[in-house]
Amino acid sequence: MSTDSSNQAPLVAHLIELRNRLLKCVLAILILFLGLYSFANDLYLIVSEPLRLLLPAGSSLIATEVASPFLAPLKLTFAVAVLISVPYTLFQAWSFIAPALYKNEKQIAIPLLISSIFLFYAGVLFAYFVVLPLIFGFFTTVGPGEVTVMTDINNYLNFVLKLFFAFGVTFEIPVATYLLIKAGVTTVATLSKKRPYIFLGCFVVGMLITPPDIFSQTLLAIPMWMLFELGLIAGRTVKVVVDGSEEKEEEVTNRAS
Repeated sequence: MSTDSSNQAPLVAHLIELRNRLLKCVLAILILFLGLYSFANDLYLIVSEPLRLLLPAGSSLIATEVASPFLAPLKLTFAVAVLISVPYTLFQAWSFIAPALYKNEKQIAIPLLISSIFLFYAGVLFAYFVVLPLIFGFFTTVGPGEVTVMTDINNYLNFVLKLFFAFGVTFEIPVATYLLIKAGVTTVATLSKKRPYIFLGCFVVGMLITPPDIFSQTLLAIPMWMLFELGLIAGRTVKVVVDGSEEKEEEVTNRAS
């Protein structure tokens, strides 16, 4: 009985710590949301700027639902609060798992954590400054001249948030590739041989998580492939054990070829 109690005690302690850290994350999001709420309309104007700048004369964003003028900025404010809180959320996750890691694992995990945050924000910024102007520039010019472009503000927000999330996650590919190689799940040589299939897979993924048009699919697929190549470059620095000695993945790959 005492042995079972001693085994359950650490588990309960970990669950309590996990609950507390989750509550801190929720509280941080709530504080950010309340602080940003007064700027909700300004935030929406900033996010909608890539489309508004390209709308033809006489066109504008519209609200087709009664509550859209209130709910759309509210939804955007919450999404921005979650986005800003990502570093703090990852810090809480790191603080929870760090005690279980060895020193060498921590030395690897910290740079990966920082690069993951950087790459996620880079993906969101890439979508806002590069992808959205190209997509909207294409969409607003290919339609019939007699059709007036008037996009619903809620549909626009859903479209933009989906792209932000898609590109933010996609830009994590170098980290994911490096981790797979580091964990021994695969090797640089294996991934290099499967490059044509991965290139095709990038377009399939782009088709599934972007709007149904070849333009936005390509804008996602090409960066995915380039980021995969960046992950391979990083993977070549991974050291593997060969005949009792450590060698870089790149050296093993070159010798095998």
